[in-house]
Amino acid sequence: MKKLLIIAIALSSALFTINACKKTGGNINPLSNVKNLGIGSYLVLDSSINLNFNLSQITTSTVGIIVHQYPGSEEVSSVILFATLGATYDTTQWHEVATFPYTGAGTKLTVTGAQLGTALGVDPTTFVPGSFYTFYTRVVTKSGKTYDVNNTGSNSGSGINGGTYYYAAMSFTAYVTCPFTGNMAGTYKVIQDGWADWSAGDLVQVLDGPGANQINLSEVYPNPAYGSVINPLIVDIDPNTGAATVPKVDFGNYGYTATITSGSGYVFSCVGYITLANDIVAGPYGDQGVLNLILQKQ
Repeated sequence: MKKLLIIAIALSSALFTINACKKTGGNINPLSNVKNLGIGSYLVLDSSINLNFNLSQITTSTVGIIVHQYPGSEEVSSVILFATLGATYDTTQWHEVATFPYTGAGTKLTVTGAQLGTALGVDPTTFVPGSFYTFYTRVVTKSGKTYDVNNTGSNSGSGINGGTYYYAAMSFTAYVTCPFTGNMAGTYKVIQDGWADWSAGDLVQVLDGPGANQINLSEVYPNPAYGSVINPLIVDIDPNTGAATVPKVDFGNYGYTATITSGSGYVFSCVGYITLANDIVAGPYGDQGVLNLILQKQ
């Protein structure tokens, strides 16, 4: 009887606890009602003004973008621009460059080489050709809230931060350019491959030519483990800046035809660095979006 009494008391206590924890009326989780959620804000990229620092005129050379506030989002008051060598979401590595008042659609966010040098605490004439700097935007709303890459969801790349269809201006990258002099052939380490033919750290071969200002990536795409070459994947390069373009090409047979509809980026022979953003269509599976390929010569 004592055991049964104890069990009965325990069951009674458990039922009371469950009943006491049930939320009703004003105790319901406020996040369960969309009307209780706040409205955020972000900038939309209209166009790029320039994304190359000219090393020969580095102090006055200017990079920047043109943006507008996403319609319906919280009103923007100003935009703080930060910079870092390379790229990182670690804000302790960010250096504040400038604050821009938001003046409506067509707001320009621009930085000179001299401003970047001041923000980083270095002489801009010491910038290394082929190096790149990432500029991060931080929106300040009229209510005092702030939004940047660290508190704006990416949802594994499909959300506002990094999503293909949002055109969010959370950041932009500027390169210190150097002339293209060729001699790019050799072994490269894969830093990033959005097409996923390779993993970071894999080694691939890059070929020169066939033209004087071209490289051949036919031993990179397709990975022979997955497909075969249909047409050579040739990259055209501006000899003055290293800016690269990829003309439309059916490059690989994967059991379907893979096509680069357009591609752009940089090929820096001075540091053996290749970075391309390729819009790839995977046959019947459709457009896969713009996918990055980054290679570093070994």
